[in-house]
Amino acid sequence: MSAASAVSERHWPRWLAAAASLVIFAIVLLVLHSTLEKYHLRDILQHLRATPFHNLWLALAFTAASYLMLVGYDFLGLKYVGHEVSLRRTATTSFMAFAVGHNVGFATLTGAAIRIRMYGAAGASATQVVMISSMGALTTALGAVALIAFALLAEAQEAALVLRVSTPMAHALGIALTLALLAYFAWVAVRRRPISFRNWSFSLPSLPLTLGQVVVAAVDLCFAAAALYVLLPEPPAISYAAFLAVYVLAIFAVLISNVPGGIGVLESLVLLAMPQVPADQLLASLLAYRAVYYLLPLVVAVVLLAAHEAWLHAHRIKVVAGVARDWLSAVAPQTLGAAVFVAGGVLLVSGATQSIGSRIDVVSRFAPLPVLELSHLLGSIAGLGLVILSRALFRRVQLEWQLAVALLLAGAVFSLLKGFDYEEALVVLGVALLLYAGRDEFYREANLLSSRLTPQWLAGLTITVAAVVWIGFLAHRHVEYSHELWWTFAFSADAPRMLRASLVVSVLAAAFGLLNWLSPAKPEPRTHDTVAMEQVKPIVAQADRASANLALLDDKRLLLHPEGNAFLMYQISGRSWIAMADPVGPQRQALELAWTFRELSDQHDGWTVFYQVTPECLPLYVDLGLALLKLGEEARVPLAEFGLEGSRRSELRTVRRKAEREGASFEVLPSSAVPALMNELQAISDEWLTTKATSEKRFSVGYFSPSYLANFPAGVVRVGGRIVAFTNVWTSGNHEELSIDLMRHSSAAPRYVMDYLFIELMLWGRAEGYRSFNLGMAPLSGLEQRPLATAWHRMGNLVFDLGEHFYNFEGLRRYKEKFHPVWEPRYLATPGGLALPRVLVDVTSLIAGGLKEIVSK
Repeated sequence: MSAASAVSERHWPRWLAAAASLVIFAIVLLVLHSTLEKYHLRDILQHLRATPFHNLWLALAFTAASYLMLVGYDFLGLKYVGHEVSLRRTATTSFMAFAVGHNVGFATLTGAAIRIRMYGAAGASATQVVMISSMGALTTALGAVALIAFALLAEAQEAALVLRVSTPMAHALGIALTLALLAYFAWVAVRRRPISFRNWSFSLPSLPLTLGQVVVAAVDLCFAAAALYVLLPEPPAISYAAFLAVYVLAIFAVLISNVPGGIGVLESLVLLAMPQVPADQLLASLLAYRAVYYLLPLVVAVVLLAAHEAWLHAHRIKVVAGVARDWLSAVAPQTLGAAVFVAGGVLLVSGATQSIGSRIDVVSRFAPLPVLELSHLLGSIAGLGLVILSRALFRRVQLEWQLAVALLLAGAVFSLLKGFDYEEALVVLGVALLLYAGRDEFYREANLLSSRLTPQWLAGLTITVAAVVWIGFLAHRHVEYSHELWWTFAFSADAPRMLRASLVVSVLAAAFGLLNWLSPAKPEPRTHDTVAMEQVKPIVAQADRASANLALLDDKRLLLHPEGNAFLMYQISGRSWIAMADPVGPQRQALELAWTFRELSDQHDGWTVFYQVTPECLPLYVDLGLALLKLGEEARVPLAEFGLEGSRRSELRTVRRKAEREGASFEVLPSSAVPALMNELQAISDEWLTTKATSEKRFSVGYFSPSYLANFPAGVVRVGGRIVAFTNVWTSGNHEELSIDLMRHSSAAPRYVMDYLFIELMLWGRAEGYRSFNLGMAPLSGLEQRPLATAWHRMGNLVFDLGEHFYNFEGLRRYKEKFHPVWEPRYLATPGGLALPRVLVDVTSLIAGGLKEIVSK
């Protein structure tokens, strides 16, 4: 099966889920429309304003209690995976995850993203975070089953009426759910073997942990239901126990629908379950509940983020600021993205609903009608733009952050000009200020179409626009439709403005979705994958080539084989997808990885490139349809033959004696000893970079990174007990190859310190039983100089001969020759043709660390 078909098979459930969300939302709109057809929006708002204050305070108290219980979900999940996290971090993470997830929707995805950042900083792996999120879903399910069973048994007659079943059926369902719950308890108590599903394997929670799940979820849902129950019109039409069954079923439907924020799903189900309550009064209670339970926690989360930014920029209470940075900077993009999404929704809903007549009169005194009309239309467009940009903010994209700030500021101005909606303008302006305060968290370079929208986001965008259009038609249904409405312009013409704004927003949203769908998807900005890094370490340890250790440098993406015994490391530069060296692992798996990488880059309209590949794998790259260019030759010294005896080694003996006379001594330190020396090594590295007037290179060579260097032994040269030079030592499986990567020395080092390092390492490697020492590449060496050689060889030879000012090509070759190595060619596998110049620029830019560094010495 090809990678493309495999990807399609993996993605079809996501498209099916997105389609299901759209169908559910369409049904919800039909239900709400038919239920509210005879009511006017002002009736609902009047009932909303009439909600007693003591009921609101009770709802706030129950909401606070519910969110406090939500901390228990994460606490139990952490207990399950066996990872210790402080209670403060657990509480902060839980609150942020649920506050954002409840409002944006796709709670499992958004919550998991926040948890990965927060718990990842506390040492939890991505796999553990997934298990914590899965435990949360299981906790909710167990609590829901327990509460529904209780409601069906405690209030069977009333619950039967609400759920449209007979009383005996309600009893039977209650007993069945109770028995199912007890059976699950028994299963948990006796089963010890893990459960396997496809590539997943997990163990059931212990019985005490399972009982804790039921208690935590049941209490949480009871508090959440109570927050809505106290807001219902008085006196309540049903008992709390019967309402509990309605609420739990509605929340379960919200979770499986994946509709953003559960908008309309909760409302429609409660309206259907309680027909005895006037729909306008009940919807007013539901709107109040959504403000208290959904929006208010999000505002609190944003305020916490604002406090964090204020402390940081005011430079006060450094300890508190440091703790706030650790806790909140990780979730700033998600929190601010959710706030921008809500701000966009506010602008869209405002553009679809009626303006306040007295405020329109105020606007008409200082602004002409065209200004009002244009502001109304542009305000709705700004709202749509903010909804679209909110996803990019989740990914910390800098350009989209700038656009979002601009749209928020513009939206605030449009809100004032289209109807003097100063409350709306203050909300939007507040979000803009928060977004500006968090500007340091948005640093990635990408554009709006740099990644394909997921099916869930496309469904969410469709649902948001459809909901706004429906609200507009609902708010103006008393206006009889006619074609003339489209061309009616007046200060009091709210319905025509709604029609025009709805049309423009719908067309723009559809155009954006179509453009994104038709554009080749590109990968998201690289993120360090701790889980993949841990998975490749055993493979690196068994690899024949020491260069496999480059995978432990966090400047690459890692593509792992499903069998877990092979990987390919790569990065993206421009349009080029550049793999470093051959795939690492057994031959069959390496072949499959190469094809997977070829197909993956093609799906994203990228050019497949393999850099520094060996002669043994050339047939593979020919089969991939790639052209081969010789890059140069790699020097490998057979250590069994290496020594300082004989006339041809006299130069090496002389270098060693000179270094030792100057007090130099050599030692190989184990990797466990390296972290304690990191500050000393850092100082040597910084001095070396300054002296050489150069910058760190990337991708094909290592750079100074404490987390990277801690993986390897270090070869150090001391003079007078002080380290004056160092290198990290690469080893390979079965003692096949030894090499080095980073080499740095201070001004206090002997003149021949690098030669001395090489000599001592080779002698040490021979004593340890290593077969060869890899001296690395000599670029552009070994190219053919025959008259019929290809243009690439002739051009390479010209650069080799004349390019000494920019790079010491010939000198590097001569330097390595004195160790009498065996030279092996290395190649670049590339699409060739007209793409070749761009590919070469992309590769050079990637290694140099940027285009501006290409010409640096």
